[in-house]
Amino acid sequence: MRRVMIIVALTLAGLLWSAATGCVTNPATGKTNLNFFASTESELDIANQAAPEFKKAYGGQIPSTPIQNYVSDLGHRLAAQSERPELPWEFTVVDSPVINAFALPAGKIFITRGLLSKFDNEAQLAGVLGHEIGHVTAQHVGQQMSQAYTITGLGIVLGIAGEVADEDWLKILGAGTSLGGGVYLLSYGRSQENQADELGLRYMTRLGYNPVGHIQVMELFAREAAAAGGNQQIEFLSTHPHPESRIERLTKIISKQYPDYQNTTTYKFDPESYQTNILKPLANLPAPKHNPAQQSQ
Repeated sequence: MRRVMIIVALTLAGLLWSAATGCVTNPATGKTNLNFFASTESELDIANQAAPEFKKAYGGQIPSTPIQNYVSDLGHRLAAQSERPELPWEFTVVDSPVINAFALPAGKIFITRGLLSKFDNEAQLAGVLGHEIGHVTAQHVGQQMSQAYTITGLGIVLGIAGEVADEDWLKILGAGTSLGGGVYLLSYGRSQENQADELGLRYMTRLGYNPVGHIQVMELFAREAAAAGGNQQIEFLSTHPHPESRIERLTKIISKQYPDYQNTTTYKFDPESYQTNILKPLANLPAPKHNPAQQSQ
């Protein structure tokens, strides 16, 4: 028993030292966070390994160069307004009917054709892309992985003493939606979601998009969730929860920080552009390659 306690003490000391040396100041939020993966090199390593798996799991890239280019162009213009414009940003529309968008480190962002089909203006797309860019610039994936790293280390220590079972690891790690082949989306904490929302508003308004577009997206998710009654296709809600509370918070932020949001000469929605460049081309595409209904059978 004495030997076990010594091992526990030494391991905890190592974890505390790692936590202390892993704290960095985030360039987008100005806050200090635990992040062992803050270097661009580390982010690229993670993204380059994970991106092909996510892309494959969601049916690959959409078979429409115009749609892909349109989304990529808007994404790059938004990223240029961020605190990390030098990242090798990539914006991929994947051929899946599920409703989702997610970001990997180093600027690799994915959005499904299922989500694109639900929007009716460009400001809504800018809001979602800006939000995902915010997750990248705030380095939320690295923070989540670092937290999981320290918790896993602590779990190993507790496991030595026989207090944590192996089957509890995934619960401890807080893994989100499971995809084929063991690919996981990390769930973000409320503070991280709030940060990404605020950063998304920052980036979209710098390009002249009406911040209310992001509220419209949250209202869309709330309606879809109510209509689906817990349907698995509302995948976005597994990693981006609580649209109702976010609507309330976003409304307050916009009223305070963007009081002129009703000024149509300052802020735009661009429904015509979205109809022409996204909705009409989508209607002419074949069925998506990713079919979660068939996979679940």
